[in-house]
Amino acid sequence: MIFTPTARRGMVTAPHHLASQAGLRVLQDGGNAIEAMVATAATIAVVYPHMNGLGGDNFWLVAQPGQPPVGIDACGAAAGRADAAFYAKAGHANAIPHRGPLAALTVAGAVSGWAEALRISATWGGKLPLDRLLEDARHYAEHGAPVTPSLHHNTLAKKDEMTGVPGFAQTFLPGGVGGTAPNIGDTLKLPALAETLKRLGAEGLDSFYRGPLAKVIAADLEKSGSPIALADLERHKALELAPLSVPVGPHTIYNMPPPTQGLAALIILALYERLKVEQAEGFDFVHGLVEATKQAFRVRDKYVTDPAYMTADPKDFLKADSLDAMAGNIDRKKAAPWPDADPNGDTVWFGCIDGDGRAVSMIQSLYWEFGSGTVLEETGITWQNRGTSFSLDPKALNTLKPHRRPFHTIQPAMGRLADGRTMVYGTMGGEGQPQTQAMVFARHVLHGMDLQASVTAPRWLLGRTWGAETTNLRIENRFDPSVLDALKSAGHDLEVVGPFEEFMGHAGAIVRHPSGLLEGAADPRSDGAVAAF
Repeated sequence: MIFTPTARRGMVTAPHHLASQAGLRVLQDGGNAIEAMVATAATIAVVYPHMNGLGGDNFWLVAQPGQPPVGIDACGAAAGRADAAFYAKAGHANAIPHRGPLAALTVAGAVSGWAEALRISATWGGKLPLDRLLEDARHYAEHGAPVTPSLHHNTLAKKDEMTGVPGFAQTFLPGGVGGTAPNIGDTLKLPALAETLKRLGAEGLDSFYRGPLAKVIAADLEKSGSPIALADLERHKALELAPLSVPVGPHTIYNMPPPTQGLAALIILALYERLKVEQAEGFDFVHGLVEATKQAFRVRDKYVTDPAYMTADPKDFLKADSLDAMAGNIDRKKAAPWPDADPNGDTVWFGCIDGDGRAVSMIQSLYWEFGSGTVLEETGITWQNRGTSFSLDPKALNTLKPHRRPFHTIQPAMGRLADGRTMVYGTMGGEGQPQTQAMVFARHVLHGMDLQASVTAPRWLLGRTWGAETTNLRIENRFDPSVLDALKSAGHDLEVVGPFEEFMGHAGAIVRHPSGLLEGAADPRSDGAVAAF
């Protein structure tokens, strides 16, 4: 029997149990949902370093009861000297390297996202000191945390690819260069990162961009060979903005605007609701969501980029007539052809709702596993490779230009339900993120499935991820064989995989009822947990 945890005073869910507990401890100390999420984000940057870190980006949706959500965009832009000529001179005229210092070409926005969120928290009455919020992260960085199966397997799979990448072997391989992945249960310590967290606690988060710490980070980056300079850090600032929203039946769902793929996540559910599928888990359920995904991704791949360069208003695609037209393009019985897409990514999503109903949906990422793989010597920060999503083709939608912001697969989701419930939900998984969000929401809200069961239930993924060359429809083998046969007969290029595949994402959700009851779910595909009191 699948059990959904419940509570009333506060709840946190994250894909690593120590991060969930760090957030819960903040709630128990009187902190609010934002303060708990900063503690969770900092801790998971230490205990799940292959998935995210201080050298990545994040996006937030935060909301108080009875008020619309507010979005935080903490996406770093490309370095001022990062352009096609720079890479051609470095011997890479056709493509940006995926790993190493040349892949570390965008500013890390994550810490600025924490800062902007805490600014909002102060208006909620948040008072816990920053040093307290970073306490658990600092402890695990200094004293170590047990290596999880996910960290072990990802380190083992990626270590050869990181040969020669500055700092990677010294940080993540016992014995350094020539070593192998740490074993499950070994203790991983990150002493340089511990010192950086101590400095942030003492100097403030803005020091990462415009203070003494920024100068150390910039020197680290220059020494490694990254194009990012101190001026790039100094010009960065997180943005507070209004999220996109769309009605799904009587409910309203929210997600982030470009440069994220949040638009696609909203379109998928809006189209699926128009198909009026009667029940989950059958052919109509899977086929309907897959075909809605194709429609949404065609919009995303044609238009979504840095908003400063977009040729269309994303809100136009969420208008009823536009959605009706897209839904009309879906064949209820036959799979549409699917072109190539180019996703990749490694990310963490976490959520919190506190006892007063203040809700946070937050996602933080290094892009690929370990990002660029570049670990800065003095600060211990692993830097993202989000900028490798740029193209060096001047005619491409996401062509590289100085200070341009990259396309982001990551996006947090939130729902205000017709019966007064609030739902925060999300997942890691690159191309799979909007697909998994749609599955979880549709199962729980539209089809009445238990929350934890909605997260545990078998999933699928359309498109390429984790470096795979195929763009077929991979589907977990726990679906009824008759459903798999029907999908094949409809023309879906099906690949049946194992029962709980990590590449299907690490999903989670929290729902708050008008009575104050909290329900939470964590993904069995992750090392996570729901923490509540």
